[in-house]
Amino acid sequence: MMPEIAFAERAGVGADGHPRPTEDHIVVLDNAVLVLDGATSSDPSQPPGGWYAERLARRLADDLRAHPDTDLTELLTSAIAEVTAANRLRPQQSPSSTVAAVRWLEDRVDALVLADSPVIGFGGFGVDVVSDDRLARLRRRGMLQTGADVRRRRNAHDGFWVAEADPGAAAHAVRRSWRRADVDAVLLASDGVSIGVDQYALFGWREVLAITRADGPDAVLDAIRTAEKQDPDGERWPRPKRHDDQALVLVDFESGG
Repeated sequence: MMPEIAFAERAGVGADGHPRPTEDHIVVLDNAVLVLDGATSSDPSQPPGGWYAERLARRLADDLRAHPDTDLTELLTSAIAEVTAANRLRPQQSPSSTVAAVRWLEDRVDALVLADSPVIGFGGFGVDVVSDDRLARLRRRGMLQTGADVRRRRNAHDGFWVAEADPGAAAHAVRRSWRRADVDAVLLASDGVSIGVDQYALFGWREVLAITRADGPDAVLDAIRTAEKQDPDGERWPRPKRHDDQALVLVDFESGG
């Protein structure tokens, strides 16, 4: 049985408050879904995060098509290496991206999360939030105040891990596998959506699933945007940008046919 897939995405604004193209990328394949969120760089000499995320998403999608049941960490390691070599990228001097991947096979559903784009599984096991909170922990501790701080902590054992020009980062992804018979649905989100749960407390993940099923994923994005418009200067919810890019995907095994 193939799952039913619904998704929505929306561009945010830059650090200057002006509109710009989204740096989130969603890819839907025959047996997998990817969400990548390119990180905005403070260095104007670097290509934008969306440029990197688009290339990594395309490479990872090609590899998944060619090897649909290969280990996700192995595929991500290879994809980062290939994008790094093709574009002559250098560690700590390149754009970066989060990676959220869900892949379903006959007997199981696999999830992989690198950096802050979570995957949430729903089923007989309850609600399983597959998240990588290393970046959030560093922010809460005030350890990412400057661009130099971010570069020093990126892909370091005392920092956080993200897709960049270091293929070894893939080994630090958070992984999960569920029996396919136990899975009802899976959500993938960029942090422009997960912030509505983790920071704004507008709803929990069960409610996000219910809203998405009933009214579509755009309804979730609308609720988050409405909250942000009511706090335009970040007084209630401090954040670097008024509106971040948003991407939300529902993989619904119960509704699939």
